Amino acid sequence: MRLTKPNLARLILPEGKSEMIVFDESMPGFGVRVRAGGKRVWLVQFRIGNKQRRITLGSVDVLDPEEAKKRAKAALAKVQLGRDPQAEKLEARISASVTLAVVAARYLDGYAKTRLKPKSFIGVARYLNQHWAPLAEMPVHKISRADVAALLADIATRNGPFAANRARAALSALYGWAIGEGLVDQNPVVGTRKATEEISRDRILSEEELRLIWQLAGDGEYGAIVRLLILTGQRREEVGGMLCSELQLQDGLWSISAERTKNGKPHDVPLSTLALEILNAQSKREDRDLLFGARGGAFQGWSRAKEALDRRMLVALQNAHGEKAKLKPWRLHDIRRTVATRLGDLGVLPHVVEAILNHISGHKAGVAGIYNRAIYAPEKRAALETWADYIAAQTRRRSSFAGQVGKET
Repeated sequence: MRLTKPNLARLILPEGKSEMIVFDESMPGFGVRVRAGGKRVWLVQFRIGNKQRRITLGSVDVLDPEEAKKRAKAALAKVQLGRDPQAEKLEARISASVTLAVVAARYLDGYAKTRLKPKSFIGVARYLNQHWAPLAEMPVHKISRADVAALLADIATRNGPFAANRARAALSALYGWAIGEGLVDQNPVVGTRKATEEISRDRILSEEELRLIWQLAGDGEYGAIVRLLILTGQRREEVGGMLCSELQLQDGLWSISAERTKNGKPHDVPLSTLALEILNAQSKREDRDLLFGARGGAFQGWSRAKEALDRRMLVALQNAHGEKAKLKPWRLHDIRRTVATRLGDLGVLPHVVEAILNHISGHKAGVAGIYNRAIYAPEKRAALETWADYIAAQTRRRSSFAGQVGKET
């Protein structure tokens, strides 16, 4: 019969049968299956080689006859081109179950959680769930090298080249595991480029480099952030995401909540007179708590601002030491390491340096943690004030690159 709405309404399953299939006389292969209980679905039947295949197109209650016929025609057109609609439908169903998000969850909940240290696990989970989120719904075996390379470039622009390198390593490790599990045959990360060559993690900035960074950081937000990194020794994300509500300027104190510290412990940072001058000079907006950044987010554009600072530093070095002078690669985290080292050179005791860096709370917990957080407060304040005096003296020194303080470009 012709499968029209009136004819469909008259279809009755013969007594004793659990199902029947009725084909449309106007379109070979297109039909409807009627099952006991009244369930009716559209289907299309076709032959691939010597095998007869059949796929469902949808419920009669959802698809009208014309739409169902269009879908049947599309499926039969694929057959004419040598494709197998049934295999494609199965592949689509399998692909939906092995998206990057699904595979990442399996990898993190099983393999990674049992083999990575807690701190490393947190970092890997962040890279996979946040940095690779744009590819999350793609089937893991269909993600190409071009997809990976394009997103790596975007990550490097938004979060910096080192974040891109970490994200690249996390994804590559996931694919290495997925190959072993039989989920994929190849790793699309292989052949992509690192955003930057890694710099030694024990890099300590020289006095000249630290002086250049201070003098050439610029007059905008980035300059203020960089100088606060030097004065406080805190992490880039902590300063760039500083909240006005964390600041008690009248008491010279910056209290970072546990949610914003890397080790998950609250941290008090005494603010030197020089740090207070920088903070008091910042414009505050009534509609946001974040001190730096635009709209609803913290400061962005780390990579571009750092590249501009490097250019200014290179010019200053060449002016001072000749055109052959080179700027040794460095990153913002080197400032934190340099602060710790120079504080030790100034006679600050190791446990006080650790307290300033919020390392001590990583070893203490409970009452002991609270006690140590409080007992070193005077020592921390004295050390950071001494450090600020040292920085002020160093940056006031006349040198061959004096006058090279550049504007942000």
